[in-house]
This record gives sequence, structure tokens and C-alpha cells, in this order.
Amino acid sequence: MRRRAWMGVGAAVLAAGLGLAWRWGLPPATAPAPVVHRPATETEVERLRAHVRMLSETFHPRDSRHPENLERAADYIAGHLARAGGHVESQHFRVDGRDYRNVIARFGPEDGERIVVGAHYDSARGTPGADDNASGVAGLLELAARLGRQPPLLRVDLVAYTLEEPPHFRTGNMGSAVHARSLKEAGVRVRAMVALEMLGHFTDVPGSQEYPLAALKLKYPDTGHFIGVVGTPGDGGLTDTVAEAMRGASPLPVESLSAPRALEGVDFSDHGSFWAQGYRAVMVTDTAFFRNPRYHEAGDTWDTLDYARMAQAVQGVYAAVRTLAGSPSPAQ
Repeated sequence: MRRRAWMGVGAAVLAAGLGLAWRWGLPPATAPAPVVHRPATETEVERLRAHVRMLSETFHPRDSRHPENLERAADYIAGHLARAGGHVESQHFRVDGRDYRNVIARFGPEDGERIVVGAHYDSARGTPGADDNASGVAGLLELAARLGRQPPLLRVDLVAYTLEEPPHFRTGNMGSAVHARSLKEAGVRVRAMVALEMLGHFTDVPGSQEYPLAALKLKYPDTGHFIGVVGTPGDGGLTDTVAEAMRGASPLPVESLSAPRALEGVDFSDHGSFWAQGYRAVMVTDTAFFRNPRYHEAGDTWDTLDYARMAQAVQGVYAAVRTLAGSPSPAQ
């Protein structure tokens, strides 16, 4: 996720005519569809920790200049997705004469409409990338374990993307851009895409949560104790559906933001690749540099994250996926 990802948000709060809507902590207007979820266990918390440590230490550095480490990380991810019960395949592509791949695992029916949940497994150059974005990949793998135990009624594809970080960010070389483009070209119907972008940094220290404008602290939480859902107006209620399902799944506070694509920053992760193809998508995030002082720094290490609350975020995403899988398909 880029540092500029949220820079336009403060200005947008002042520009209601653009259609931006903040929904910080509001209760759901209607009850979400029934979901199946259960509390995270200590074993699941420890699995998240182990995944993040493996990705951020053993496979460091994970940037485009080290395709050998990206390949090792991809093998690790593919192995865990397969052991969880996913039908795993790789999407290979070449950039600047080097080979890269996305790792895709299918859960549920083979055919029909699908939900995509993705997280990028590369990191910014020179950083271990524990929060950005080993935490998202760890969440993806734990989500696989849950879906493997109880397969969804609708196809769910869990996808580990490569090349989200610069110099390929916001280009057609992003792994998510390659994937979304291939789905569109094949005429695949995607009910929703959820991007897991940094899930691990939480704090209860007053004043730990920053915003583009200081005045926003008068209305929104000043502590970084929540997980955010970021979407766009006109998404058929996707942002609200995901946020409401997540709120009902664990005690972790969930805050949401809907903003138009024209607003700089809101599409600065893998979900933006799906918006570009006309698919509905949201980002689930801990808000990155507005909270985490180690963002894109060498100090973004596995031992700085909160795995108990990360597990609650994964519970929320799982509940959202089950809700989306059981809901009627919107007109597209």
C-alpha cells in the first residue's frame, strides 16, 4: 500500500458533492445475512504469527529485484492453500524478462460466479514487510483454513498477488491487474473482490491514529484500535455489507469509508485493479501509515504486530465472505 493512499481523504470530507460517505462505527441499518463463524483459537493466532514471521524473515527481501525469494514465498503460500483443501494453480507472467506468478486457490464449486479475496505477497524494497503485507497473506491463509473446513456455496478464489509495490504499482504489471484483466477477458462474473491490505497493527494509545486533517479527530477515533473497510459509492452496497458482517463477527471495531474513484488514494491497492475492470471491490486495512510508524521501513517486523486482533479481523473477513456468498447477485 502506498503512503499517499489516504492523502486525499481529508479534502474529500469537505467535498460532500463528490459523494464521499464516512460510516465510522455506525450500527448496520439492516441485519446482515446469517453467517457461520466461531471465535479464533490460540492455535489460529499462532499460525498467523508463524506465517508473518516466515514471510518477513525467511523470504526477505520479497521485492521485484529478488524473484527467487518471491518464488520461494509463492511455493510456501501454495503449499498451505493446498493443505487447507484449496484447488491450487499458478498464473504465470513475465515482466522485464523475469518470471513472476500469482497463486490462486479455489474453494467451493468449480463453475459459476465467484468471490475473490486477494493479498499481495511482495514487499517494498528494503523492508521485511510484516504488516505490509505479510499480515494480509497470513490472513488469506487462515481464511483458507476456515473455508477448507466448511466449503462455501459460491466459488471463492483466494489469490496471493505479486508486484503490488513500486516500481510496478498502478501499472498493468501488477499481479492483481494481470488477474483482473484475465477474468474480464474470459467473461468471468465476480460478485465481489476483497483486498486484504495490512491487517496487523493495532494500538490503544490515545492519539495513535492520524488523519489528513487534524479536525477529523473531533469525529473519528484517535486511537488505532479498529480495522477499516474502504470502498466506492455506487458499489451496490458492498462496502456496507462487508463492514456490517465484520462488525457482527468479533469485538474488533470496524470503520468504513466510501469515496469516488476520482478521489486520490482510495484505489491504491489490489482492489483498484478490479475497479479498473468494472468489478465491485473493497479494501480491508489497518490504515497503514496513519497508524503504523514502521510503514515501509526496516522496522516493519513480525514482532511489532497484534496477532490476537489480526485474528479478529480475519474472523470478520470470513463472516463477510460467507455473507456475500449467500446473498443474491446484484445487477451488473
